[in-house]
Amino acid sequence: MSKLLNVSSSPHVRDNSSTFRIMLDVCIALMPACIFGVYNFGFRALWVLIVAVASCVISEFLFEKIMKKPNTIRDLSAVVTGLLLGMNLPHTIPLWMVVIGSVFAIIIVKQLFGGLGQNFMNPALGARCFLLISFAGRMTSFTYDGITGATPLALLKTEGLNSVNLLDMFIGNIGGVIGETSVIAILIGGIYLFVRRVITPIIPLVYIAVFSIFILIFGGNGFDLKFLAAHICGGGLMLGAFFMATDYVTSPVTNLGKVIFAVILGLLTGLFRIFGNSAEGVSYAIIFTNLLVPIIEKFTVPRAFGVTKEGSK
Repeated sequence: MSKLLNVSSSPHVRDNSSTFRIMLDVCIALMPACIFGVYNFGFRALWVLIVAVASCVISEFLFEKIMKKPNTIRDLSAVVTGLLLGMNLPHTIPLWMVVIGSVFAIIIVKQLFGGLGQNFMNPALGARCFLLISFAGRMTSFTYDGITGATPLALLKTEGLNSVNLLDMFIGNIGGVIGETSVIAILIGGIYLFVRRVITPIIPLVYIAVFSIFILIFGGNGFDLKFLAAHICGGGLMLGAFFMATDYVTSPVTNLGKVIFAVILGLLTGLFRIFGNSAEGVSYAIIFTNLLVPIIEKFTVPRAFGVTKEGSK
């Protein structure tokens, strides 16, 4: 006796995840680095984070209200953008600059291109680079323990390996932007995202591996693992690799595409750090590679079953 088969419309594979759940997990994963940033730099850092988040949420609410679009602030994507932007800013930055950066991130980078899922670059990094170009002095002025000076990554570039303390760089007892100093805190958040399956390890691991190879070959210190560790722990590499390069909207969907994306990221970051004028390079590397994602996906997204190349028989 034959069995009846029920044929339903797609989708046939369902998942309980939602934008809200994913963004909530990202917020939770960012908390260790945020908390350490406040501990490291004081309550002024907390104010920067609060203003960034509030400005992003209000900007999104007002824009959608004026444009008569559905309200999306409940999906927490604006909160994530605010947190990431605040974590990429020095704690001494004037709060009005934080507001300007938040408005730029939400309205210019995100909403004017269609909202969540339509932006062509990471909104937080787009805003950070906008602030770097507009207010370079305030964005590159770092104070730690009441002393204004260069970050360990800048010292590493100008004065060499003996000018930095690798253990302090790993723990986070150094100057820099609010959320990038503690490698331990960032790794805790990254592992949480792996366990929750919010991100896959392909992009972070390939990115860091390619960057490491580049530094060992072109860094000028030979195969000095201590020099390599200082580069990995310094600047925004870890924060960028785990939390911004893995952005769903601005990274490829296929595994091969993710590998290509991460390889380009590693090469560009190494190129900017070693041969560029600035000691950093993560933000610009991620933004430039975001622009290549449509091309990467064009050549890595597999064809549907039964579909042949145009012109083939």
